[in-house]
Amino acid sequence: MPLGLPSAGEKAKAADYFPHSGSVHDEFYWISEINKASLIMNTEEGLLSKENAQTFAKGLAKVIKEGDLPDSPRPRVYIRYEPLMIKHCGISCTLLHAGRSSQDIHSTFFRMGVREKLLDFMKAALDARRAIYKTALEHRDTVMPNYTNGVAAQPNSLGHQWLGHVESFERDFRQLVFAYNETNQSPMGTTVLNGTSWPLNRHRMAELLGFDAPIDNAFDAGQIATEDMFVQTAHSVVLPMLHIGHFIQEVMTQYSQARPWILVSSTYVSSAMPQKRNPGPLIDLRRDASEVINETNGTVFRTHNLMTGMYDGKDLPIARVLFDDATTVMSGFADIVGLLKIDADRALEELNSDWTASQELADILMRRFGVPFRVGHHFASAMVTYARANKLTPLNFPYSVVCDLWREEVKKEAEGIASETFPLTEEDFKAALNPVEIVANRRVYGGPQKSEMDRQFKERLEAIERDEKWLSDAKKQLDDAAQTRQSLFTALMG
Repeated sequence: MPLGLPSAGEKAKAADYFPHSGSVHDEFYWISEINKASLIMNTEEGLLSKENAQTFAKGLAKVIKEGDLPDSPRPRVYIRYEPLMIKHCGISCTLLHAGRSSQDIHSTFFRMGVREKLLDFMKAALDARRAIYKTALEHRDTVMPNYTNGVAAQPNSLGHQWLGHVESFERDFRQLVFAYNETNQSPMGTTVLNGTSWPLNRHRMAELLGFDAPIDNAFDAGQIATEDMFVQTAHSVVLPMLHIGHFIQEVMTQYSQARPWILVSSTYVSSAMPQKRNPGPLIDLRRDASEVINETNGTVFRTHNLMTGMYDGKDLPIARVLFDDATTVMSGFADIVGLLKIDADRALEELNSDWTASQELADILMRRFGVPFRVGHHFASAMVTYARANKLTPLNFPYSVVCDLWREEVKKEAEGIASETFPLTEEDFKAALNPVEIVANRRVYGGPQKSEMDRQFKERLEAIERDEKWLSDAKKQLDDAAQTRQSLFTALMG
């Protein structure tokens, strides 16, 4: 678990020196970008003379250049950053700080850092969705067992099941978009608690920094909203991590078979048992997804029972670790989907070795012959009990025994309601237990039948493409703002 860095004293100053190769998007970087925007806005509003703006801009450029050197400090808080400005352009450069405070500066760069990391995670989540979609499309007709309560339940197509996972990640993305929109609101210009008499243009500052808008209430902006934002944004990765766990567990359930039909191509051998091929990548990923969820819980514990405005919950290094870890897990998940090897013949063999198709008998008897569902259900259950006691499968169950069991069930529960003659021919009986036919003959909206699969694949792909465009537009907004800042900043230097 990451710990925060010291904020004061010699240890804090020492923490400003760390190995890097050029500009990195840390607190120093974001403070520099905020300073650029402040220079531009104050000059545009006539609050700084052009002469001062030019002097301060040149000094800021020197601070940035020195900070990008590997052996130079990169202050993480404003009170240690400002002396570097004074060093290069004199005490008059503190005019730039009029109407500002560490409170709104730190709240602002915290949001800028979080939104960048959130976009990285969203990109990884989209890559994972595409990976699942691609394999689902390749195996849309692969029939396999689905499980409930860890037990094989019904036949389904892998394509249909995995489209369900695609849709769950689609819902996750909507929540991530909401979290991003909440993150991309600017506290800048609110100073400490209730603004300033210095006539700052908060809307222009928000625009220059790539935000959608300023946060409305000045007290909320610096004292409440940013901590709320981080807890909310951090928890927007919880469902994606849970969905990764769901996916892995479904693969692991069948992995205990002597001959699984979904295998990980990268495994490790037991140190003692030569026959074992352990699915290490799945276990690693499940562990790491759980650890990310654990990290998100820390955001709540760091912020509860605090006065408004405390910085416990606004620590950018800790936030970066959380989102970097989440992105690493999501990227690893996309890779693992590509490592899965699916044996369609083995999956069908597994279905035919057990009685996951037995519910279809009850459905057919009800739908075609008006047999009460519970009568058909009890008949199918009796058939399964007999089959397992006699080591029979759907492929070799004697039709004569079917007829005998049916007569017994009618006499017991349905005399006068159903005929003692089993209503299905032997051919119809075998077709009713055919997993491929069962999947193909579904009729409900959202089912695995061809017409519905065609629709679902189309709509899921459209959603992926729509979300990829949203991500591209969001990144472009930030890139455009950065280019505008740099262009106007360069112009200030003359």
